[in-house]
Amino acid sequence: MTEASKIREHMEVVGADGVHIGTVDKVDGDRIKLTKADSGMGVHKGHHHYIPLSLLAEVDGQKVWLSANSDVAVSFEEEKSDPT
Repeated sequence: MTEASKIREHMEVVGADGVHIGTVDKVDGDRIKLTKADSGMGVHKGHHHYIPLSLLAEVDGQKVWLSANSDVAVSFEEEKSDPT
């Protein structure tokens, strides 16, 4: 079983430094889709953000650990306006 197949809805996504980045909505292709609740403020509010699976280090319990520190990982985030 690959690490990506262990990812489940509502798991916490954290950087290698242990800092919270978001909460899993689902795996969408080669990206982790984060919940809208973790979308930030201002123009970022109400959008799903995506983290590339290439940053996945491991899935441990209820946490998805990334290989990059949080400040680097969020720079890889993609954003998509999504009415759902």
